[in-house]
Amino acid sequence: MNTAKGDFATDVRLLRITAIAAVVGVLSTLAADFLLHVIRFFTNLFFYQTLSIADHSPSDNTLGLWVIVIPVIGGLIVGLIARLGSEQVRGHGIPEAIEAILFGKSKMSPKVAVLKPLASGIAIGSGGPFGAEGPIIMTGGAIGSFIAQFFHLSSGERKTLLVAGAVAGMTAVFGSPVAAVLLAVELLLFELRPRSLLPVAVACAVAGFARPLLIASGALFPLQTLPLGTLGLLSCAFAGIVTGALAWLLSSSLYKVEDWFHRLPVHWMWWPALGGLAVGIGGYFQPRALGVGYDVMGDILLGHLAAGVVLTIVLVKAVIWVIALGSGTSGGVLAPLLMMGAGVGALLGPVMPGGAPGVWPLIFMAAMLGGMMRAPMTAVIFAFELTHDANALLPVLTAAAVSYGFTVLFMRRSILTEKISRRGRHTYCEYGIDPLERHHVDEVMSSNVQTVDANQSLADVLAQQFGSQQDHRAYPAVRGGVLLGVLDRNTLGAAYEKTPHALVGDVFGDPFGECAPHFALPDETCRAVAARLAAHSLDRVPVVADAKNLRLIGIVTRHDLVKPSLSIFNEERRHERFRRIGIGRNKSVAPAK
Repeated sequence: MNTAKGDFATDVRLLRITAIAAVVGVLSTLAADFLLHVIRFFTNLFFYQTLSIADHSPSDNTLGLWVIVIPVIGGLIVGLIARLGSEQVRGHGIPEAIEAILFGKSKMSPKVAVLKPLASGIAIGSGGPFGAEGPIIMTGGAIGSFIAQFFHLSSGERKTLLVAGAVAGMTAVFGSPVAAVLLAVELLLFELRPRSLLPVAVACAVAGFARPLLIASGALFPLQTLPLGTLGLLSCAFAGIVTGALAWLLSSSLYKVEDWFHRLPVHWMWWPALGGLAVGIGGYFQPRALGVGYDVMGDILLGHLAAGVVLTIVLVKAVIWVIALGSGTSGGVLAPLLMMGAGVGALLGPVMPGGAPGVWPLIFMAAMLGGMMRAPMTAVIFAFELTHDANALLPVLTAAAVSYGFTVLFMRRSILTEKISRRGRHTYCEYGIDPLERHHVDEVMSSNVQTVDANQSLADVLAQQFGSQQDHRAYPAVRGGVLLGVLDRNTLGAAYEKTPHALVGDVFGDPFGECAPHFALPDETCRAVAARLAAHSLDRVPVVADAKNLRLIGIVTRHDLVKPSLSIFNEERRHERFRRIGIGRNKSVAPAK
């Protein structure tokens, strides 16, 4: 039994990345605190004309018709920042982070770490119907990426620190470290490995412990609901279908509005101001739709608002959010989705069977998040960490899963990936274990290897191995079973023209020195060897028993590396039935092909 094979592919560099991630967690928490203060500062400046960081809601303003102008001014400033500073401050943050991870080698400009919270603070502080989570994900990600660029790290390690900063910032804003880790797994990491999971988890844990020192402690919306009855299962499924349909409607509407803005005969710098005009008009008729709205969300969850008020909040919030976000301003999608989902739950709660009306705003809120962002487990734990309501876990899981299933079946792309796709870059969000990771070299290599001996002459090898009866394109050269290198026709021909009477051993240098040949070890994964073949433009590589003695035991080719994919093909595509249901007898049958 080979004990060298382990469950994970990692090394001591993991400890170094984790230590850096802990620092990133602290810095992202500071950035989150700064962002919240910026939002409060501009809220007080725009709506109350005071220089203060007190927590005031824009809904309490007494500006009258002047409230229409405030978001327009904010939009003008955001457009100017994007034009003169960095266009990356536009949008809601998560698609930009995904794009940097998948297509930008996880490199983000340090300007984003400064300009994104400033632009978002102005946009939200002037009444923009957005959340702080998107901006802090972008800002925290920029911090992690920026710090990573000071170290000698790979693109994968930079990605880990980018994501660690992003979700640590989310933890600091909402006090939801576990949901933040799940968000990383479901949306940002595109893998589930110790090299990424451990640093991200540590960064979120650090942010979770640091949050009470700067921002707040405890649940954002403390809530305690009663358990649902058995009938609640069907009701939760219905909630999932409703929120899935709403997710489709909102996402489709958003990108239709974005298309309308692209057809306008004005520069995109002016679009946020036009979106701000819609925000101002909506805010004049329903002030509670302005800003982040955490206070309004809490009132909806606790049932403190009348149904008519909730209805107008949901309608106005949806319209101004779609228009403002479609205009390309800066702000997050999480808080608006939570508010709209909770509002729909509050409206439908009194007629939903199987439970008290008070639980439905929470269920719809989580289901909306799970369907819209296609992150059901994040939605479930996020709802729990926001409320600390354990009784709602099962119904929230049911509704979020159904909503997720609805959007997967009926939406080609989510609100996050659609934006990336429109830039010509497709994002595939399903991922599993690479079949090349599941298999090792000793499972696919050929053990019966034809070799050439170091003491053979080049002329003999040219006539025997590369003559009319040539079996292979290249042969490992050995001396006493020790690998010297791989001899192909080009190498042999060049050496023969130079010194026709030379031996094979003269072609290769010291295999233990600077001229060491490429080789594979039997306990390496097929994925590692495939990467080596690609990096060095090789068709095959010899397999040696040990890197110290280079004793040849086999050879692995590109064709061999296709073999693991066959097992996956059979698992996914080959449909089988082993038993039939019969009356009076139980009869086994052969697998159906």
